Amino acid sequence: MLNKIAELHKQCFPERPWSESDFMDLKRSGCEIVASDNGFIVWRTVADEAEIISIGVAPAARRNGIAGALILLMEQELKKSSVVNVFLEVSEVNYPAKKLYEKYGFKPTGKRPKYYDGVDAIIMSKKL
Repeated sequence: MLNKIAELHKQCFPERPWSESDFMDLKRSGCEIVASDNGFIVWRTVADEAEIISIGVAPAARRNGIAGALILLMEQELKKSSVVNVFLEVSEVNYPAKKLYEKYGFKPTGKRPKYYDGVDAIIMSKKL
C-alpha cells in the first residue's frame, strides 16, 4: 500500500518525491495516512493539535473534490480524538493550495521565512 502512495506522491510532487521508506518512517513516527487511488493526506496529532504534513491529488484527478473530501475525513477523525486545532504550512506561491485551505476554513496565522528553498511558508490554522 505504501508503495502505491509513494507513486502517487511522485505524480503530485515530481520535484521532491517521497519514497515508500519515507512513508514507512512517517507511520512509525505516529502519522496517520489516508489514501485513495487518486489522493492522500498525511497528518500528525500531538495532544489537542494536529498538523497536516502533506496532501496530494493526482494531476489528472484534480478539481474533483478529492482534496476537500480528504480534509473533511481527517477532520472527522480528529474530532473523535478531541483535537481542537489543525495547522499546516503552505508555500506563499502555491495559490491553488492556499485557495483550497481557505475554502475549508483555514486562516493565515503566521509565516516561516524562506521555509521552502528560499520561499516563505504561510502558516494556516483552523479551529475544529
